[in-house]
Amino acid sequence: MKNIYKKLIVFEELITKIFLCVIILLVFIAALMRSIKLPLNWAVDIAQLLFAWTIFIGADIAMRRKKLMGVDIITEKLSKKLHKAIKLLFSLIIIIFLSLLLFYGIQLSIENYARTFQSLQISYSWATLSAPIGALLMIITTLLQIKNIIIN
Repeated sequence: MKNIYKKLIVFEELITKIFLCVIILLVFIAALMRSIKLPLNWAVDIAQLLFAWTIFIGADIAMRRKKLMGVDIITEKLSKKLHKAIKLLFSLIIIIFLSLLLFYGIQLSIENYARTFQSLQISYSWATLSAPIGALLMIITTLLQIKNIIIN
């Protein structure tokens, strides 16, 4: 199981790097083409699709690396036991929020099935599906962090 998770981590990091590079390239080319009066409308739609996925997968990467914003000035001064309890409480709140995002994100993806991007014949569900998939990845990350909190 650890091996599968490690491969997932590598895949997440690779896909976000590729998507970010493609987004930058597409936006740059679209801007150049627009300046010579040959707009590439499809480039904006693809960049939007990739951006949605980059955000949610990137959020999981940031969460795993503990690079999300946090205020620990107060909690650092608490006892180790109380600090651990607060971390567990906040992790549970995060799981509740992510579970709601997962649930409603799936509903949103189903509702957007018939909607397509303006210039592409691709369902908008491919963009909205990034939210529940990202939420699921972050739930897994949070559960592993809870495990580490309990063990340590």
